[in-house]
Amino acid sequence: MRKEITFALLQARKAKVGIAAVLLVLVVAWSDWRVGHTLSLGVLYILPMMLGALALRPAEIAGLAILCAWLRFLFDVPGERLETILRFVFSSLAYFVSGLFVLVLVRNRDLVIENLARVQKEQALRHEAEEQLRALVESSPAAVLTLDQHGVVLAANKAADALFGIPEGQELQGRVIASYLPLLSDALGLDRGGEGFRTAAQCYGRREDGEIFLAHTWFSTYQGGQGARLAAIVVDSSEEMRDREEQNLRQLMRYNRIGAAAVSHEVRNLCGAIVMLASNLEDKANLGQDEDFRGLMQLVKGLQHTAEFDLQAHAQDSAEAVGLREILDNLRIVIEPDWREAGGKVRWMLPAENARVIADPQGLLQAFLNVAQNSHRAVEEMPVRELTISVAKQNSKVAVRFEDTGPGVAEPEKLFQPFQPGAQGSGLGLYVTRAVLRSYGGELRFEPSESGSCFVVELQEAGLETGGADQEEE
Repeated sequence: MRKEITFALLQARKAKVGIAAVLLVLVVAWSDWRVGHTLSLGVLYILPMMLGALALRPAEIAGLAILCAWLRFLFDVPGERLETILRFVFSSLAYFVSGLFVLVLVRNRDLVIENLARVQKEQALRHEAEEQLRALVESSPAAVLTLDQHGVVLAANKAADALFGIPEGQELQGRVIASYLPLLSDALGLDRGGEGFRTAAQCYGRREDGEIFLAHTWFSTYQGGQGARLAAIVVDSSEEMRDREEQNLRQLMRYNRIGAAAVSHEVRNLCGAIVMLASNLEDKANLGQDEDFRGLMQLVKGLQHTAEFDLQAHAQDSAEAVGLREILDNLRIVIEPDWREAGGKVRWMLPAENARVIADPQGLLQAFLNVAQNSHRAVEEMPVRELTISVAKQNSKVAVRFEDTGPGVAEPEKLFQPFQPGAQGSGLGLYVTRAVLRSYGGELRFEPSESGSCFVVELQEAGLETGGADQEEE
């Protein structure tokens, strides 16, 4: 609408200018007529030509030039026929050229104004972008800095000053980065033939007071006006590393307790069987007074007492209500690259509801990962390499099935026995995995199938969250 109004005003202004030019032509013609044939005022027709050029197109200017030349011919000083014709031709050309000259000036002026407006708009946009970028950098919790070809800091935000422990009132700008983050200084020395590069790295940094911290760094190099430049974003991941290592330690200790409890259970069963056999032998052979036999019985009872380790008492404290979909999403991130690399495929058949189950998040993920890795090893030599992971609700439990296209299991009854001959590693994988799941009320079992293997992880349900329609993903 605004453009239409502007166009209408412009057309109205051109119409007024055109009318003014025609009136001025008539005034000059009347003046030339009044003077008579003794004096020619034809040069004055240049004025309406210049005025008309402000509103007319080139063809219209040519028509106005011919009109002015004809009026000049009517009231011009008498002369020979050839001279009169030449006057008419040259006057027409003169009027037309003067009009074109003004037209070119006007168009150049319009182009200059248009270019100036565009430059001003671009400058305004650039200034706005710079302000936004400056605000983003200054408000960023991550350290942002740029370096010159010598590793000197050209610019740095306040987060960078805080990260490297720069004293109050001082700045990181102007300092050499090599004493704080040698990796960035070394990156500037890499010769890529004038081509920049961008990458991420984890390294150790040093603060002003000598404290060492673990840094995650994202940086890129580029060519500036005075040589190579480097831009970097740096964050302190020391706290994350501490939390991760503490979590890993807690997880290791928890698994050790679960593994110890599972082994203690088996040892307790063996000790019970040994005590029963020893009692029978004592009755049959009358060995009750034999010192060696009594010492052996004491050793067995001591071993049985040592094996009294309650699994549930040490594991239930880590169980909580967790969303099953989040655990499976993490599992997808971990296992899918290996399956793609092996030419295999993982099918995901997940329901709409995000079931909440009772489990330890890290322990459940490790259990899923162990089962999925067993399937991956089973299909390595198979022509079809597929794993189907599905979720189904069964009464108050949630079952997660892992079905692969492997050769199957020859002796299912020995799957969950520890220290199996021929197993990879210690032969405790499935044994400990089932013990971990049982520690918070879950179960791991094998389901016979016509082809391949099928392992089922059963978990206690804690509730449901609606998440959308049922889906089958690959």
